[in-house]
Amino acid sequence: MRKDIKNKATRRLKIIEGQIRGLQKMIDEEKYCIDIITQTSAIKEALSGVGNLLLENHLNTHVIEQIKSNNENQAIAEILKIYKLKIK
Repeated sequence: MRKDIKNKATRRLKIIEGQIRGLQKMIDEEKYCIDIITQTSAIKEALSGVGNLLLENHLNTHVIEQIKSNNENQAIAEILKIYKLKIK
């Protein structure tokens, strides 16, 4: 994994960790349901951003290397697997 991608992913995950702790506190304090749901939506979006970052890294490094190494079938299989995971 590229170092810049690793740093970005780690930073984002620490932010998400804080968001989850905040969400737990909101539930403990019985905050307004809509506010809790809004926070869960923000967390989902943040996690999706981490996934997209890792996907970009994978496509730009591993998949490209597979293609350059004449391993197109594995590259295609991984792209299809990622696509299926993303549409769930």
